[in-house]
Amino acid sequence: MDFNNLIQTVLIYALPVLFAITVHEAAHGYAARHFGDNTAAMMGRITLNPIKHIDPVGTLLMPLVLYFATASLPGGPLLFGYAKPVPVRFDQLRNPKRDMIWVALAGPGANLLQALLWGVLMYLLLAGGLEERFFLEMCRAGVLVNVVMFAFNLFPLPPLDGGRILVGLLPWKQAALLSRVEPWGFFIVMALVLTGIVSTLWMRPVMGLTYGLLDILLSPLSFLLH
Repeated sequence: MDFNNLIQTVLIYALPVLFAITVHEAAHGYAARHFGDNTAAMMGRITLNPIKHIDPVGTLLMPLVLYFATASLPGGPLLFGYAKPVPVRFDQLRNPKRDMIWVALAGPGANLLQALLWGVLMYLLLAGGLEERFFLEMCRAGVLVNVVMFAFNLFPLPPLDGGRILVGLLPWKQAALLSRVEPWGFFIVMALVLTGIVSTLWMRPVMGLTYGLLDILLSPLSFLLH
C-alpha cells in the first residue's frame, strides 16, 4: 500500500466526511426541535461542531481498521462507520407518528443537499479556470460521501433513518412489529452489508437514481461550461 496515496486520500475525504456527518446529525436535532422535542438542544447536539457528533469507535477507529483490513481485496477497501446518533424522544413530538418521518428524513435530506452543493462547487471551480486536482477530487469526494450516506441511511430497517420513516408510514400494527426490530437492527444491517446484499440490492440502485437526479439538477451548470 502506497503510504503517500493513503495520506492524500485521507486529506481529500476528511472535510467532506466531517461535513456530511455533522450536518446530518445536526439536521435531525433541528427537525426534532421544530416538531416539539428539545432533547438534542438541551444536550448541546444541535451544533455544527463535529466533535459533538464524532464517535471514537464508529467514526474513526472502525473505518480505519476496515480500510487497512480490506484494502487488498479485489473489490477495493470496505468502508463503514457511524456517528453518535442525536437523541430524539419521539413521545415529545407534537404528532409522534407523523413527525418522526420528518425528523428521520432530515438527516438524509441534508446529505442530498450537500451532495448538490459539492457538485455546484466543482462546476464553479472549473468555470473559474481552477484545475487543481486536489480541490476537484475533494468536490467529487463530497458528492460521493453524501450520496453514500443518503442511500445507506434510507435503508428501510430501524434504527436507520429509512426504517424510522417506514415505521411512520405503516399502519399502527405493522409499525409496532417493525419497531421491535430496532434493538437488533444494527447487527442485521451489518450482516447484510458484509454479505453484499445491501450493496447489490439497495446501494447500487438508490445511488444510481441519486446520481441521475443530481445530474439533472446540475445540468444547467454543465450546459454553461460547454
